[in-house]
Amino acid sequence: MDSWVRFNAQSQAKDRVFRAAQYACTLLGYTLQKGGAAAELRRTVSQLEAHMSLTRKLLRLGNSVEALEAAKRAIHLSDSVLRLCLTISHLNRAMYFACDNVLWAGKTGLLSRLDQHKWSQRSFRFYLFALILNLTRDVYELRLLMEREARYHAAKSPPSLNPSADDLTSPSSPATVALPDISTWLRRRLHLLVTVLYNNPPLFLDLLKNSCDVFIPLDRLGIYPTGSGFVGACGLASSVLSILTMIHPWLKLKP
Repeated sequence: MDSWVRFNAQSQAKDRVFRAAQYACTLLGYTLQKGGAAAELRRTVSQLEAHMSLTRKLLRLGNSVEALEAAKRAIHLSDSVLRLCLTISHLNRAMYFACDNVLWAGKTGLLSRLDQHKWSQRSFRFYLFALILNLTRDVYELRLLMEREARYHAAKSPPSLNPSADDLTSPSSPATVALPDISTWLRRRLHLLVTVLYNNPPLFLDLLKNSCDVFIPLDRLGIYPTGSGFVGACGLASSVLSILTMIHPWLKLKP
């Protein structure tokens, strides 16, 4: 099992490159359509995008095994929230890859009677669930880091006679709070958020990547249609971020 996971990891870099090329073609096709380009050129770009997608499906054969191994590792995490989010996310990724493998067999003619639309919708549903859990994990870690940063600044700053920003949310606070106090609290929270994300590039990149990716299944499933141009831009951006984390492993969020 471990040898297969190591072998499969070698194809991930190629998959990221082909993914970037695929969504670049999606964005280019949208741009050509809006610009009134020749139908022949648009058809060529569309065919290239389809070939890139099929190549990626071939490279992802067996990725379910890696996702299951990741789920087995995540189930031993000490933090219960991370354990729940990451384990279920990896299981959803395993199902997504399994559906994708079946879809590849249908597109290549091995399963000629396969309902490709149904299996495509299934795969995108599992992909969406995995991304929602990944975003939940990112928000959870961001909240923990913000609380830690707030405690650190509170310990460094001298005691003040004025009520702190946290007092605004305490039960003893009056029901009506002055507008300047709310704006001050919002500025402090925003400054804290920016500080935490600036000091934690892996979390920032993972949050940005998952935020871009989530629009892809939302569009494909018809839950929140955004159009091929926006999907192409989001897919290209998240692909570049993924390549960046592979070139610089310290940028990858762990666990």
